[in-house]
Amino acid sequence: MTVSRLQGSFNVVSGLWPLLHMRSFEAATGPKTDEWLVRTVSGLLIAIGMAQILSRDNPQNLVPAKLLGIGTAATLAAIDLVYVAKGRINKIYLLDAAVELSWIRHWLGKP
Repeated sequence: MTVSRLQGSFNVVSGLWPLLHMRSFEAATGPKTDEWLVRTVSGLLIAIGMAQILSRDNPQNLVPAKLLGIGTAATLAAIDLVYVAKGRINKIYLLDAAVELSWIRHWLGKP
């Protein structure tokens, strides 16, 4: 399975979790003030993940999947790191930052 499909699957699952069971998501990540924003990010993660999963193993289709993969991972990691440091989100998000940074490393061929 390619990095695109692996990260895509991770993004879909990550996006589905709060949509299917907000209570367990908040139990793991802390309470959320704006559930509409959580749902918005969830929908975007699902859409990005599906685009990655549906990419084919050829350079023409993997370029957009790679851009989505690195861009999504960099954005999520940056948000995780900045807002954990500010005390706005739970420290569990440092685990997500580590996962997101690992996706970038895999896309750059440095697992």
